Amino acid sequence: MLNEFWATASTTYKTLVFSAMGLIAVGIILTIVGNTSHNQGLALASLAVIGLGLVLHVVGMVVRGQQIRKGLKQQIRKGLKK
Repeated sequence: MLNEFWATASTTYKTLVFSAMGLIAVGIILTIVGNTSHNQGLALASLAVIGLGLVLHVVGMVVRGQQIRKGLKQQIRKGLKK
């Protein structure tokens, strides 16, 4: 099951995960640039970018959880019909 986790994931989930990772990475880079250049506005704006990345990550977990739940229900139904 664990080996197939990424292979069985939907395109929506994969898109959310990569978008979240990208936003978090950009936010970290902006934080470093803002703090090294003493640009407080950029450093604060980077927190919003990181926050959006974290929100997308949580949305991705919810989407994947719903997909897993739906798959388990289908397996249970198939098992009961036998």
